[in-house]
Amino acid sequence: MTARVFAPGRVNLIGDHTDYMGGVVLPMAIQFGTTIVGTAGGGRLRMRSDRLDGVLDVPMPVTDPGSVQPSWGRYPAGVAALLGRTDGFDGEIVSDLPIGGGLSSSASLEVATAHALGATGSPLDIARLCRAAEAAATGVPCGIMDQLAVAAGVEGHALLIDCATEEVTPVPVPSAAAIWVVDSGQVRTLADSAYAERRAQADAAAALVGPLPRASMASIASVADPVLRARARHVRTECDRVHAAAAALVAGDLVRVGELMVESHVSLRDDFQVSTPELDALVEDLVQTPGVHGARLTGAGFGGNVVVLAEDDVTVPGTRMHASAGARTLAAPPNS
Repeated sequence: MTARVFAPGRVNLIGDHTDYMGGVVLPMAIQFGTTIVGTAGGGRLRMRSDRLDGVLDVPMPVTDPGSVQPSWGRYPAGVAALLGRTDGFDGEIVSDLPIGGGLSSSASLEVATAHALGATGSPLDIARLCRAAEAAATGVPCGIMDQLAVAAGVEGHALLIDCATEEVTPVPVPSAAAIWVVDSGQVRTLADSAYAERRAQADAAAALVGPLPRASMASIASVADPVLRARARHVRTECDRVHAAAAALVAGDLVRVGELMVESHVSLRDDFQVSTPELDALVEDLVQTPGVHGARLTGAGFGGNVVVLAEDDVTVPGTRMHASAGARTLAAPPNS
């Protein structure tokens, strides 16, 4: 049986390093993504990528996805392992997402693999499976935002996701808004970054003041350790910014959304310390462009891309992609 599956990437408009703390985020699925075409059967999981070196070729069932080579194969291998898949699959992977750009190329590959291997259930079921698969395959303690944004995209909408309740609320993106993704030129991988360290620091702060998205600013100000205090302050204020940005999108107030995006970048730069000089300079340049309302790093930081909100008749400078809101995961039935 032949399967053909497309899963989008995502850009996060606002709300980074809040998902794994049970906070809120505002991503949107985009039209760029991952396509897998393949055939079920046999006793091995085989996948080839149009852009990544090496061939994934492991016996089924997969028992140790974290040791699979090439390293990119750990993502589909992790999905196969979590699904308990015993029969094989031979597939080709084609992607137009930048690798290491903060647009969830890994989550897109995971969700596409899950559907190609016959996973069933709601978008939330698929997202939970793929999140667990990534943790098993890479050891990175990621939140659910990326996988859920990819699995649950709604055309023309961003998604307000409460990561504590896993509730998803579609938020319309005004037609006057143009979303651009601009490449900083810095490639990063979460496994090689300080992502796990930042999460551990946020967890340590939460142990002192309770869940950070709901902690009072007074209790956060009382944290003696300046690093933990800053990490907590980012999570708490970022969640406030997410709610405000969602309300501003509904009201069509793009100027306010842009202001909140810039505030988010400053917080990620100063309080969570996940920006870089290259990202900072790019954001500073972009917000000076006429017709641009705001810009910020998107994703975990440490490199990758900047997301830009502009008027729909503005073309931003740099190496960029125009992102359309709300692409959906598409899985063709066998033999179609």
